[in-house]
Amino acid sequence: MTGEAPSPAPTKPPARKVSWQKLTVLPTLLVAMLLATWLWFEQADLDTVSENALANGQVSKALWQHIELTVISTFFVLIIAIPLGILLTRRAFRKATPVAMAFANMGQATPAIGLLALLVIWLGIGRRAALIGMIAYAVLPVLSNTIAGLKANDPTLLEAARGIGMSPTGVLTRVELPLAVPLILAGVRTALVLNVGTATLAVFGGGGGLGVLITAGITNQRMPVLVLGSILTVALALLVDWLASLAELLLRPRGLET
Repeated sequence: MTGEAPSPAPTKPPARKVSWQKLTVLPTLLVAMLLATWLWFEQADLDTVSENALANGQVSKALWQHIELTVISTFFVLIIAIPLGILLTRRAFRKATPVAMAFANMGQATPAIGLLALLVIWLGIGRRAALIGMIAYAVLPVLSNTIAGLKANDPTLLEAARGIGMSPTGVLTRVELPLAVPLILAGVRTALVLNVGTATLAVFGGGGGLGVLITAGITNQRMPVLVLGSILTVALALLVDWLASLAELLLRPRGLET
């Protein structure tokens, strides 16, 4: 008596694993760094100039402005670079890719302070000039990674998707973009860290941010103010990079897990 062979049980996607080291090491270092800075400030002898620079909520205001600049600029980078990257990988627009990449390269090749100065001359002093400069500076990694991720997809997979009747939109949303997610997220992570650093220059265009503390410390030769602004900028950049690395792990399609 012969029977049909049992069909293999469907395999479950591997569970996402985030090591405890990934979750704890960097936050612990950041807490230790901030705690050491606070203890140093507790025993530091601040003169009137330093106290005025740090009084009346100036530190929290500068930190919040810095976060706002980073979030807003990164949001616009995403809504510009990802759709443009998708468009440039479509057959009808591929010839425009070198032109778009040339403009994106120009944005990042131009020194950030020079680009900001030109925008201030054109648009005047204010947050708008700072944001446009930050967006132009951070578009390249997201745009190039989106294009590279979509171009790296296996053509046989795309042909198979079309063969089972998927529409072009279905192939894009259900096959191409999920496979390109790791590279796109890597570009977003790079853009976030770039924006945290570039936001320190927003002070020269009237955009605020932690650059206010850094420039006040340099101009007035007050080391405590300079140290605080620098430490907060470094801590924010490391925190953003850590959060982005977690997002890379959690948003990566499970079918790509090894």
